[in-house]
Amino acid sequence: MSSRSSSGSTLTLAPSVTVWRDYDPVACALPGMFLGDIALTGPVPEECDRLWELGARRVRLSGVADLTDTGTPEGAARAVRTLSLVRDLTARAVLVEWDLRPDPERGPTAAEEIGRLLSHLQPPQRIEGVDPAAADDALRTWRNGHYLGKCLWRQGPGFVQIRDRRWGDLRRFTVDEPHYQEAIEHLAYGAPAASVPADALADFREERLVLAVGEVEWWLPYRVNRWIQEAMTI
Repeated sequence: MSSRSSSGSTLTLAPSVTVWRDYDPVACALPGMFLGDIALTGPVPEECDRLWELGARRVRLSGVADLTDTGTPEGAARAVRTLSLVRDLTARAVLVEWDLRPDPERGPTAAEEIGRLLSHLQPPQRIEGVDPAAADDALRTWRNGHYLGKCLWRQGPGFVQIRDRRWGDLRRFTVDEPHYQEAIEHLAYGAPAASVPADALADFREERLVLAVGEVEWWLPYRVNRWIQEAMTI
């Protein structure tokens, strides 16, 4: 699967970011560590490459990943773009500071459910729009259980392997059907459900490898760019 964007890249969809060269807030306060505020107007993969090459190791996103504002194509595109930035920067082991607003229609367990589904991503700073006690519990669980490589995919010769530990055990899937691999590429930065082969989308939904954002389906696992331990361990 290539890392090209299939989502819009207009300025209205592009959050700005505040960037530092180090993870540690104390180190970030030293001269030369602050890289400034940067507008991200290009496709997500290219912007993540650009941030990394600039030396970004801590990135603060403006705005909120708002899953309540997905009733329009623009709202869904904004949410998918923000989530894609968090996912792709997490894959590089960049510290991402961001805020999340879950869909309240999921009920009183909305924070817990979205926290488990996205637990492979850098935990947000805040979960908004839900009961504060439930948000605190979800954030605590997310922070305590997060590690790099929790839900990832990697490309082999003629197949894709997905490794998912979000649910406490290792769930490993090998995808060798060409149209499934094409579906992954199509979903990587969000795609309408109707544009994805029905059998592939049904399997991805069953294994909770995609997230519905309005009328768009978004691919959850990331492709790791920096291994922190042996690949066979992950």
